[in-house]
Amino acid sequence: MTVEEVKKIIEEENLKGGNLFEKRENKENEMVIMNVAEQWSVYATDERASKITGSEKTFETEEEALDNFIKRLRVLNILKLS
Repeated sequence: MTVEEVKKIIEEENLKGGNLFEKRENKENEMVIMNVAEQWSVYATDERASKITGSEKTFETEEEALDNFIKRLRVLNILKLS
C-alpha cells in the first residue's frame, strides 16, 4: 500500500483520527504513523494524547506500516462509533 492509496481510503471511508506522517503534537485517541530513524512506527494515543504503552509496532518497510496503520485506523473508527 502507498501513501496515496491510504489517503484515498481515508477519504472514501471517511476515517477520522489518523496522523499520517504529520509533524505535530499528538492528539487524543488517534492512530499515528511516523518515520523514525529509517524505520516506520505505528501507535495509538490515549485520552491525554500520550502514546499507549504496548501499542507501538515498528516496521522495516513503509508498505507494511501503512497496511497496519489503515487496519488500526478502521478499528479505531468502529470503536468510536460504538
